[in-house]
Amino acid sequence: MPSEPGQGSLSWRFNSGIPTRSTIDIPDTDAFILKVTNSASETIYLGPYGRSPESILVNPGTYTVRAVSREFDKPEFEAPQFGDEQVVVVTAGSSTKVNLDCSQLNCGLFLKAGTGFKETYPSGSLSVSSADGVLDYATGGKGTGYFKPGLVTVRLDDGSGPKPILSRLLEARQMLSLGIACPEQSASDGGITINVDTLRIWDDEEFVIGSGADAGVTPEKAYGTAAIREHAGEKGVWVAGYIVGGDLSSSKNGIKFEPPFSSMTNIAMSARASVSEKNSCIAVQLTKGRFRDVLNLVEHPDLLGKKVFIKGDLESSYYGLPAIKNISDLNFCHEDEN
Repeated sequence: MPSEPGQGSLSWRFNSGIPTRSTIDIPDTDAFILKVTNSASETIYLGPYGRSPESILVNPGTYTVRAVSREFDKPEFEAPQFGDEQVVVVTAGSSTKVNLDCSQLNCGLFLKAGTGFKETYPSGSLSVSSADGVLDYATGGKGTGYFKPGLVTVRLDDGSGPKPILSRLLEARQMLSLGIACPEQSASDGGITINVDTLRIWDDEEFVIGSGADAGVTPEKAYGTAAIREHAGEKGVWVAGYIVGGDLSSSKNGIKFEPPFSSMTNIAMSARASVSEKNSCIAVQLTKGRFRDVLNLVEHPDLLGKKVFIKGDLESSYYGLPAIKNISDLNFCHEDEN
């Protein structure tokens, strides 16, 4: 094995301000599938993003860092895929950081039978094919089909077999609502007209998660731990993160990350369960009462690594860290719900 001085470090994080559309709920990025591979396609890490280490030592070379909300290998209904993939070069003695975006990687097609279609083709059916497979659309509507970016072809089966009627080249993030109608004047000869609704292109309708008047109002809109400092002073807001340690002090390395613990008055949280550095954490004050009884690590060391949603007041400094004080509500996140 190569020695540590001959290696470099590789780390990753999601950029703040993830763009999406208000009608789509992006899955929790902590549950994204993270895969890190080297130039020989050997897997360095594979697992949930929220459980990944802050950094890893690797040999000098080229690495691919990929994080996706779900695997997507063939066309499926209601299956948007979000994530990013970056290729970086790590040199000996360097610290290489990968900034991941979170955008939609596949494209979607909502196909609907319009005026006169059922009258002209009472037993007709529609399908859409790509290089990776075929989706059969019910004429009454079956939702949005998702495909890898590329050429998709709409086919009509009037009882004599599917025949192509049009093709479209779709790009990542593009959503197309496509209506197929048969006007009365051409119904006798089975004529078809195509109506393309370009208003459904999602590129034009985006917002930033964590922004707006409702940020922090509910657990679903909770701030991440990295946002606490800039929102100091806000009262009664939700924050999400992992419990990583306790026994806080004002010293530079003043967090204990492993049991046993001696203080019931505070815990530390971070964006990832694997964090082991104070400057990557926020502090949580546990005043006497039911929240201290539930959250303290002296009596509950099994809470290490657990994801939790905490509602409280945000402060700029407590033991030298951004902090949550005056807890008023609490929710635990079950891993199988991430």
